[in-house]
Amino acid sequence: MKFKKPEEQFELIKKGAEEIIPEEELFKKLERSYKEGKPLIIKAGFDPTAPDIHLGHTVLLRKMKHFQDLGHTVVFLIGDFTALIGDPTGRNKTRKPLTKEEILRNTETYKKQVFKILDPEKTVVDFNSRWLGKLTLEDTIYLTSKYTVARILERDDFSKRYKSGISISLHELLYPLCQAYDSVALKADVELGGTDQKFNLLVGREIQREYGQEPQAILTMPILEGLDGVNKMSKSLGNYIGVYDPPSEMFGKVMSISDDLMYRYYLLLTDFSEKEIDEWKRKAKKGEINPKDLKVQLGKAIVKDFWGEEEAKKAAEEFEKVFAKKNEVPEDTPVVKFQESKLRLLDVLKRSIKDVSSSELKRLIKSGSVQINGEKVIEPNKEIDLEKELILKVGKKRFFRIKKA
Repeated sequence: MKFKKPEEQFELIKKGAEEIIPEEELFKKLERSYKEGKPLIIKAGFDPTAPDIHLGHTVLLRKMKHFQDLGHTVVFLIGDFTALIGDPTGRNKTRKPLTKEEILRNTETYKKQVFKILDPEKTVVDFNSRWLGKLTLEDTIYLTSKYTVARILERDDFSKRYKSGISISLHELLYPLCQAYDSVALKADVELGGTDQKFNLLVGREIQREYGQEPQAILTMPILEGLDGVNKMSKSLGNYIGVYDPPSEMFGKVMSISDDLMYRYYLLLTDFSEKEIDEWKRKAKKGEINPKDLKVQLGKAIVKDFWGEEEAKKAAEEFEKVFAKKNEVPEDTPVVKFQESKLRLLDVLKRSIKDVSSSELKRLIKSGSVQINGEKVIEPNKEIDLEKELILKVGKKRFFRIKKA
């Protein structure tokens, strides 16, 4: 494959990146790769601690795809061995290790999902148990001799736990070293990670030097905010967009984000250039572009990546129908607020309509007289997501705006 010039490659690689350490080293690696016609080895590790991934995880995957599109060798490294330790990053207590059965189950699900972004034909999938599982006690002692406890305790989460008197298990101290040894085993030229992984990535540079290798350059990507625009995207917080969310749901969630957050999603979740994004932002500020139109374009781009162009188009059309119906809702429609993130439809109705019995509400639901955002719902026990505003219609004339408190 003929590589693009290093300057062109570097422009794409830098897009959305939080930090490249050191930039000049990465550029030299790109220059050497270009001259020799030899791809760089790009490593990113993932511990299969949960079976499902959301768009927050895909920020890193998209950067891997950029390297892949530029002709470099991308290694999707599954930390099946390090998952037995449990990544202590951001933890204020020891993480419970997964069983081998859980790791294998999550790994299979992971692989299916990541190939919605990465090209399976161009991706090297590897497992760090392949080399970490073969280390003898002598090998492990040699590895640990290359780094000091003092340096490990400089790590922010370890430092806080140590000062607070919260226990740190010895096996947790091994995690950064195991991740670093992965880079040695793969002879990685570049390692990618989130900003929260910076310490571990830097340890990789040190350990590669100790093993006589040229140290990897590291590239960190930002942590993506969730739909609330405040907290990081997380399933536990309910502010996420899952890669397996149905097209209409995925599109609707994108349309619910703020205008400011929209530009960050453009930067980290699409392949539009920074120049294009800045221009749209400028025009929207001057009133030359409607931000809603930009959000529709963003929603279609994201849905297209995971479900294809036809589904993206249908999702946008469906949203427009619902949006038009929302505009027909009377201005004096009562607002009902809920603390919960999810509730059964019947429970939503019981709290919204006090003057109708439960049995009558069930009958109305089953008869098709209840709509959520213009769509009939006929199952009383259907779980309703209350994270974003909903329009509840009962019969022909009763409307309610359902909001999260």
